[in-house]
Amino acid sequence: MDAQKYLQRIKVSGDRNLDLEYLAKLQSGHMLNIPFENLDVTRKIPIQLDTDSFSKKILERGRGGFCYELNGLFQHLLSELGFQSHLISCTVKKPDGWVREDSHAAILVYLHELPYLVDVGFGDSVRQPLPLTGEEKTDVSGTYRIKATAGGKFDLQRLEDGKWIILYRFSDRPVKLGDFHDACLFNQTSPESHFTHGDLATIATKDGRITLSGLTVTLSEESGKNKFELTEEEKREFLLGQFKIKL
Repeated sequence: MDAQKYLQRIKVSGDRNLDLEYLAKLQSGHMLNIPFENLDVTRKIPIQLDTDSFSKKILERGRGGFCYELNGLFQHLLSELGFQSHLISCTVKKPDGWVREDSHAAILVYLHELPYLVDVGFGDSVRQPLPLTGEEKTDVSGTYRIKATAGGKFDLQRLEDGKWIILYRFSDRPVKLGDFHDACLFNQTSPESHFTHGDLATIATKDGRITLSGLTVTLSEESGKNKFELTEEEKREFLLGQFKIKL
C-alpha cells in the first residue's frame, strides 16, 4: 500500500505524530473524503478480504467501500504510520434486535496504553477517536460515549432525544481481517443483509452528510434534512459529481 497516496486522498499531511490530535485528523479526513458505499455488492462484484485489493479499489480507482474495506485498509495505514492498533468485531443494534453477530469491523487504537475506538466504516457515526472510559464526545453528527457492559463487552452509544441508544456492541479482543470471511460473504449475498437491498453511498461533509439511497438523496445539515429524488441518469451524474464514482 502507498501510504503517501492514502494521505493525499484523505488530505492529511504525513507528519506522523503518534498522538490523539493526529489520529483524529486521520479519521476525520478519511470520513470527509472516502465514501461508505455498497455499489460492488449490488452489482454482484465479489469483495475479497485482502488489503491489496482494497488499496487498488480505494486508492487507485478512487472508490469507497463498506466496513471491511474501509476499516481494513485504514487499520493497515495506521500500522504503517506506527500506531498500535488492531481490528475488532462488532454486533450492530437494530430497533427490533441485533444483526448477525460480529459482522461489523472496527478498530481499536492504543495511545499510552489507553484504547480508543476508531471507525471509518459505519456511515453516519462519531468522527473522532472515542475512549473506552465512558467520556462523552460531540461532533456535528451527534454526542457519543462507550459504556462497558456486565458481560465484559462495550456499547457504542449515541444520545438521541435525551436517551442513550446503542449503535453496536463490541469486544476489545483483536481479530484478523480473515476472521470476517463468513460475515463478509453474508453481507454480500444474503437477503437478510442490509447491503443487498439497493445502492447506498454516503459521505460526511463539514456541516453534515450526503447520502444516496436508491434514487433518493438526503442532504443533512445543521439546519435540517433536505430530500429529493433522481432519475437513473441523474443518479449516475450525482455519483460522479458528489462521490467521484463512475459506474
